[in-house]
Amino acid sequence: MAKVELKRPVIEEISQAVEGASAVVLVDYRGLTVEQDTQLRKQLREGNVTYKVYKNTFMKRAFEGTNFAQLDAHLDGPSALAVSKDDATAPARILANFAKNAKSLEFKGGVVEGNYYDAAALVELSTIPSREELLSRLLGSMLSPITNFARVLKQIAEKKEEGSGEPAAAEAAAEEAKDAQEG
Repeated sequence: MAKVELKRPVIEEISQAVEGASAVVLVDYRGLTVEQDTQLRKQLREGNVTYKVYKNTFMKRAFEGTNFAQLDAHLDGPSALAVSKDDATAPARILANFAKNAKSLEFKGGVVEGNYYDAAALVELSTIPSREELLSRLLGSMLSPITNFARVLKQIAEKKEEGSGEPAAAEAAAEEAKDAQEG
């Protein structure tokens, strides 16, 4: 079998991995221990992010003619590829969070929703909360006025009940006192 025949399946695998991806991030993983690498892979898997190490030439071939060709300048030295098809900020967020404890993990560059980001921009991007968290914040802010309004209505209703309940209680006490005097 020719060498080209052996390389083609790997290039196809990379092409399929990045096809339709909302985020692709390249990192330099040199200096990570096996234990750290295992923890990183686990966290990325839990975040629904694909993470794999490929040869730079394979990635360069797979990126040809796509938005990800912008990453070619970063394909030198050891490179790992983190890909997310769902959450555009997940790879950057998980990798940046992990890099706080593993100083040897470094961003090289990334393409998020078709836009190129350098290492510094990826760190900045990692501070954006996940889509689910943003939606829950939005829902909370939308429900807050409704909840406050309902709380005020309930307090008004309780005050009216207390106000109307006092005369009835006073009348009942007065009748009991009157009965006690008569009896």
